[in-house]
Amino acid sequence: MRHSKLLILLTAFLPSLLLVPLAGAQVPRSDQTFNLAQAERAVSELKPGMSVDEVQKLLGKPPQTELSGSPNALSKGTLQWTYTWASSSAQSSLRVEFASQPLEEWHVNSWEWVTR
Repeated sequence: MRHSKLLILLTAFLPSLLLVPLAGAQVPRSDQTFNLAQAERAVSELKPGMSVDEVQKLLGKPPQTELSGSPNALSKGTLQWTYTWASSSAQSSLRVEFASQPLEEWHVNSWEWVTR
């Protein structure tokens, strides 16, 4: 009788115990706050041609955006996202520039680090 209660208890809780590590691994990067070292590692995954959605999944929503030009199917415009991280000695900013493509699609054109 005692073993059957233990078996029922383990059977009831085992599935929830197995899901705990999986749930932690599925947190998307865009919901996390990066420190500078983590940001530098994430930026190493940036590639020319990435979409706005891909960059947002990688780095999160940008705190600062700037749009210039006339972004439409006939002319080029630029979109710039700026992310900023503070370290103990300086402030580092990452500027990601997107170029407009036909059908109003934006893709990574370039990026650069600026340290102050």
